[in-house]
Amino acid sequence: MNKLLLKTQRSMESILIEATHSTPAVNFSTDGRLMIEGRSLPEDVNRFYKPLIEWITNLVSETVKLDINLEYLNSASSKKVMELLKILDANRRIKSLIVNWHYEEGDDDTLETGQIFEEVLIRTKFNYHEYAEAA
Repeated sequence: MNKLLLKTQRSMESILIEATHSTPAVNFSTDGRLMIEGRSLPEDVNRFYKPLIEWITNLVSETVKLDINLEYLNSASSKKVMELLKILDANRRIKSLIVNWHYEEGDDDTLETGQIFEEVLIRTKFNYHEYAEAA
């Protein structure tokens, strides 16, 4: 089970989840800085992503910057990340939404996944960041 730490800030709480071998690290701050990083292949994808989706549904922030750096995500996780992005994109309390999509050099599948997500979204701006392969 992930260690979930909640930090009180304003009327909402930030979310901090440590990564495991099958779930990504998550850092959702009420100031609009969001991060999902690692591997996403949880046994119960709904149980892992439901609190994150509920949290972003209630997020009020002028600007949201979401860094996504997933070295691997299974198809169930991909659907949940898309759901999360669609909810953020539709949230009218957010004026500016930027997704920084990180992918390993030569990982065309991860790059293409980000591009597919970008095509579906209306207001979200994507920045793509390629990083060098691990040695």
